[in-house]
Amino acid sequence: MIEDFNQNVQDQRILLNPCAYLHNYRKTENDPLTDPHYTNHIEKAPVFTKGEIQKLRDFIKKYVRFGDRNGLIYQIEHGKIRPSKSLQDSLANMLKGNQEFVLVDEQKVFYEEALNLALDSIRTGQKRVMVIEGGPGTGKSVMAVNLLVNLINEKLTALYVSKNSAPRNVYASKLKGTMKKTQIDNLFKSSESFTESEKDEFDVLIIDEAHRLNKKSGLFANRGENQVKEAIHASKFTIFFIDENQKVTLKDIGSIDLIKQFDEDMSAELIEGKLTSQFRCDGSDAYIAWLDDVLQIRETANANDRGVDYDFRVYDDPNHMLADIKELNKKNNKSRMLAGYCWEWPKNGRNNTLQKDIEIPEYNFKISWNLSDSIWAIEQDSVAEAGCIHTSQGLEFDYVGVIIGQDISFKDGEVITDFSNRAKTDQSLKGIKTMAKEDPDRAQALADQIIRNTYRTLMTRGQKGCFIFCTDPELNAYFRKRLNKSVAYEDLSPDRNIIAAENNTSY
Repeated sequence: MIEDFNQNVQDQRILLNPCAYLHNYRKTENDPLTDPHYTNHIEKAPVFTKGEIQKLRDFIKKYVRFGDRNGLIYQIEHGKIRPSKSLQDSLANMLKGNQEFVLVDEQKVFYEEALNLALDSIRTGQKRVMVIEGGPGTGKSVMAVNLLVNLINEKLTALYVSKNSAPRNVYASKLKGTMKKTQIDNLFKSSESFTESEKDEFDVLIIDEAHRLNKKSGLFANRGENQVKEAIHASKFTIFFIDENQKVTLKDIGSIDLIKQFDEDMSAELIEGKLTSQFRCDGSDAYIAWLDDVLQIRETANANDRGVDYDFRVYDDPNHMLADIKELNKKNNKSRMLAGYCWEWPKNGRNNTLQKDIEIPEYNFKISWNLSDSIWAIEQDSVAEAGCIHTSQGLEFDYVGVIIGQDISFKDGEVITDFSNRAKTDQSLKGIKTMAKEDPDRAQALADQIIRNTYRTLMTRGQKGCFIFCTDPELNAYFRKRLNKSVAYEDLSPDRNIIAAENNTSY
């Protein structure tokens, strides 16, 4: 991190040689500390333990021959933060020609405006906050990654920030290329990282999924004051990408009104924009409007029109849905299974899929949640694992198969929710039972919104199609009925010589 971001280290060619001295640790035979798995790290940063003081002395003498006449420690401590040329070049090469990160239409317009405003903020010292609102698939994350790379290419200190680790890990992996993991990881930070930051410590903070920001930070929610406030405080230019309809936990407090409040408190200039063009769900705004109507989130003019090109299927057997997702995944590794958080997720991480967490006995169906130590969304062998809202939000696939659990059902003509059917290991509704005792109407309203938003989010992860299986038979029948009401058109596109109406059947 020092090599990549410290100007004095770069300009004066200060050489850094790390090591670790574990003065109370005594090695044993076949010690896990020196396992071959860590060879690359130990070769660069040797580990010296109890009884190896002479080896440590020899290591220091190898690199430190004279006293610190030039005040190197002072120079490193006071070096200006600036991304290195090698980091700039590596990132630019990763982005170049990568079709996943190409900007189109209004994305490019807002991107250029944000880039120019950020550069002007650094030049003039004018603190600014930019808010870009956009629904699923409008390109918020694509813009965020482009801004990250190109701001660093302009020698600015920029970071990609999100509350949810899933998009951070996936985008970092996609940009890594020949760079070391630690290098790229330094550019992707949790929203909890700025509780102690100084004012305007960073040039630019790019906050993706800003609706997921929390008030407090830390494992016990006891650190910091407010993540929105802390991000604005820490950066000369802060850009928030937000969709308030994707709040999926009780802790999610990110909102446009809250951003405006802290923007005013810090006398920052506010710029707002809205992405409207839909690039997921086959470019079909109609599908998202139809889905909102079907989930009874809001009444829309698209009650009977889910769009022409989007492949939506209702399955009577989850095994058939999984089989189709596996087959589609063979093409480009971009199809995945998702599920509502209605099945327990073991608290301890695991490294195999033998443990089947999601079971639907009447169909002899079993599948595990995604492994906790993998980049599930892009791992080659993870198609047989199910992701949840926390591991899929902010990401997109070609096709998704969504298992809808017992927290949402259909009765007497209404889609109803029941938070008591969520898994106990799900932290999304932590505290809802206490709230229900004190204010049952408010608790029910909040839980209802979160459950509907959760399924809306899961069912808009697919660019080309969404398949569903509902554990509640009446909800399955309701979706099928609403699907059959959709207007069918003939699709004359050259790569799909089918009738859209064919997709209105059950599977």
